[in-house]
Amino acid sequence: MSSPSTNLPRGFLPPDPRVEEPYRVTPQAAIRIAILGVVAVTIFCALFFRLWALQVISGERYLEVAKNNQVRTFRAPAPRGSILDRNGEVLVSNRPGTAVQLWPAAYEQATPERQAFVVRRLAALLNLPEREIRGDIAERHGDLLTPITIKENVKEDKISYVLEHQNDFPGVQINQTYQRHYDQGGIAAQILGYVSEISQQQLDADEGKSYVAGDRIGQTGVESAYDTYLRGLPGIGRVYVDALGRVTSARQFQQLPEAGDNVRLTIDAELQKTAEDALAYGVRLAHDDGQWAADGGALVAMDPKTGEILALASNPTFDPSIYTGRVSEKDLERLADPAANRPTLDRAVTGLYPPGSTFKPVTALAALETGLLTPTELIQCTPKEIVDGQTFTNWDPYANEPMTLTTALAASCDTYFYQVALRFYQRTDSPLQKWARTMGFGAPTGIDLGPEGDGLVPTPAWRRHYFKTEIDKIWTSGDSVQLGIGQGDLTVTPLQMTRFYAMLANGGKLVEPHLVQSVEEPATPGQPPVVLRPYSPKPAKDVGLNPNNIRVVQEGLYDATHANYGTSSGIFGSFPVPIVGKTGTAEKYVNLPGYHGLQDQAWWCGYGPYDKPELVVCAMIENGGHGGVVAAPVALQVFQKFFGVDPNSFSASVGNSD
Repeated sequence: MSSPSTNLPRGFLPPDPRVEEPYRVTPQAAIRIAILGVVAVTIFCALFFRLWALQVISGERYLEVAKNNQVRTFRAPAPRGSILDRNGEVLVSNRPGTAVQLWPAAYEQATPERQAFVVRRLAALLNLPEREIRGDIAERHGDLLTPITIKENVKEDKISYVLEHQNDFPGVQINQTYQRHYDQGGIAAQILGYVSEISQQQLDADEGKSYVAGDRIGQTGVESAYDTYLRGLPGIGRVYVDALGRVTSARQFQQLPEAGDNVRLTIDAELQKTAEDALAYGVRLAHDDGQWAADGGALVAMDPKTGEILALASNPTFDPSIYTGRVSEKDLERLADPAANRPTLDRAVTGLYPPGSTFKPVTALAALETGLLTPTELIQCTPKEIVDGQTFTNWDPYANEPMTLTTALAASCDTYFYQVALRFYQRTDSPLQKWARTMGFGAPTGIDLGPEGDGLVPTPAWRRHYFKTEIDKIWTSGDSVQLGIGQGDLTVTPLQMTRFYAMLANGGKLVEPHLVQSVEEPATPGQPPVVLRPYSPKPAKDVGLNPNNIRVVQEGLYDATHANYGTSSGIFGSFPVPIVGKTGTAEKYVNLPGYHGLQDQAWWCGYGPYDKPELVVCAMIENGGHGGVVAAPVALQVFQKFFGVDPNSFSASVGNSD
């Protein structure tokens, strides 16, 4: 049998059994191919189902997201509520205006050169310094969705120019706004306050997160204290914009703006104007009397039974309309000028002054209540009193007679009250200070308009704590003497003095002064207002005074305005309505241009009618001189207006001084 190889044709070799055939797939390769196929199919299915989900399931949602890239949300300011006087006279209302605003998102997309161009064009068009516009933009750095108000109340021709040249103003839009309008002119400026854009500091302090950047809120006065009611609810909406930030659609509201509620004050607009005019008259009167440093004052008129304030005036004052829209640097500089004497300060509520002789009724009541004095006791009124080697004089250098308490109050005898004050000095429990605090001094009155001055009732403990040197820490007899006549370290606000005299008028109760009568819905023509929140003051506090002691002091105040020796009898003696009250002349250290030293603060506080009090008035003229000469005539004008008395129907002359 021949070998297989011998049967092959010549030139052919037998196949190598170690080499596999090329068309054959091994089991291992087949497994690998199967795995790759499964992976490929899985990836394909995943991509297919993902595309299907994007197109079919989530297509509408992603379409909405894409659209939202072209949508801007905006807040439409609501009209603020009006502020009314007690009789419904409008003090503050709204006027629609037009504002030029800048959307930061669109502005940030522009090149630096383009941004500089926009700022220059806006500054030139709106008559604004470029640095102010850049400052506004810098304050909103990082906040791209809140529009920046560049200027409000822009005239129609400039609005038209912006609209016609929108390509030159990327991100600039025109929106409607509301500006405060002062219907009665500039009266009650410190009471009403003003509105401006919220600051970053206020935003940071807003724990309730009820405000957002760009909101306009009340900054002072009633506008601030009752901002929650006045501001209303802003509208929420959206608009479509193009890549340059230009609006391409009508505004679509999700929530329409709701106007704020009205706030009705206890103020009588006519009496308020009379009070402000009277203060200005008092300053002129002081100048005519040789008091060249007289430069302001305060007056409060209040219902002694309810605490309702009918007039609260401060001088100098200002025009609140300057805060409407953007406040110019020139106006701010003018208000901050020392020569203007801080016109935005509400001296009636925050001003601190020594009360002088208007405080003597406090000393009298404290002495009567502690048994250190009896109403009929006679004490010699002398031209001067020497206390521990220090001489204290009487305002009347010719007085020299024994007086009872009522006579001493009417004549305002200083040396009488020096001797009474020394009786307090012998006590270690500071009874005069305790009664003074009980009668409302040294603490806020609680008025619904802040901030408010506390004042100071000095005590031996306060002196030890306040002063650094050992000799200054000592409470001396001189300190008691000064306190007894409302001098020394004692300071009060005109509002505190008004509340004290209201307490005398109503028989011994401290009322809570307030300026707001109610919060109301915006009035419908022909319909009575709907009261949403009537103001509910705290009940008057009975301070525990003996009615007989109050009556003695009341009689002394009556004699002060009617007896021939009364310090304001020349002013009120012939007035047809029986007015009672007390003058005061208080020394205070002042720092004036060209002068540093003591100046007399002129006071008069009182009420009327004597038998059934309806109105208490307290007037103070800074650096005005004698109370009977300057402050009493100021208060008289308010009583004339309130009681409807013709000034020509009676005679009035300068008081006896003090």
